[in-house]
Amino acid sequence: MNASTYVEPSESQPEIPLLGGDVTEGVVRVGDTVRRPVGSNAPLVHALLRHLEEAGFEGAPRLLGIDAAGREVLTFVPGEVAGRPRPAWIADEERLASVGRLVRDYHDAVAGFVMPDGIRPDQGVSRPPDLPPAPPYPAEVMGHADYTPDNIVFRDGRAAALIDFDLARPASKVDEMYNTMLYWAPLGDPADADPLLREVDVPRRCRILADAYGMSDADRSRLVEVAVLRTRRSWFSMRHIAEERGGGWARMWAEGVGDQIKRCEAWLDRNGAAIDAALTAP
Repeated sequence: MNASTYVEPSESQPEIPLLGGDVTEGVVRVGDTVRRPVGSNAPLVHALLRHLEEAGFEGAPRLLGIDAAGREVLTFVPGEVAGRPRPAWIADEERLASVGRLVRDYHDAVAGFVMPDGIRPDQGVSRPPDLPPAPPYPAEVMGHADYTPDNIVFRDGRAAALIDFDLARPASKVDEMYNTMLYWAPLGDPADADPLLREVDVPRRCRILADAYGMSDADRSRLVEVAVLRTRRSWFSMRHIAEERGGGWARMWAEGVGDQIKRCEAWLDRNGAAIDAALTAP
């Protein structure tokens, strides 16, 4: 893992559980640090966080080491996240634009990252044998791949930092923007959206994110295709992960996330043309 042992301060501090997220349990705050279980993707995540620190990217926690309990020790990132229930500002378009800018800043910072020898992405599960094909676009950056409202920290009304890099993996920029729009537009049947986002103009919000990020014309034209392929693929992935890993993944599957994914696919079939028009209009 190649992460140093964390030296605790002389004065002990209480552990405060940090709630939120769907699958990672046992995350606590201790003073100005966060302690998290070490995941299967830790070697890559640790290398990525070290790169971001060396690049001077302020929008990510710093890796401090491993504590005596075998947990990752990260700097605590101050600010607010859109936990549950979602805050009223989840629909604010200025905050939405700041999410697009943060993703772009992250991509700029990670552009020079090279995976160290012997390290590969590891999501802790095998590949489903019946998995549909992925979008046919090559990886361009080391993606965060999990831009949920729970994983973006806001300060002074703008997106300031990313947390939870557990799903980091090589990705195309359009894949990353699809992931961002999935949660923040949001892409999917309004019946499955947070009540505060059920009446929003989704194509408009996709355009706001695309403009704030500075999406290329080519990626704008590919977004709907990628969304459909990723949604179709995610049903098989989620079912497989739920079976192999259990825990929060199994709970989400039991609660109907598979049906939600199917509704999202049908919604994209009905609304893809409107999203494409919004993204590609002059």
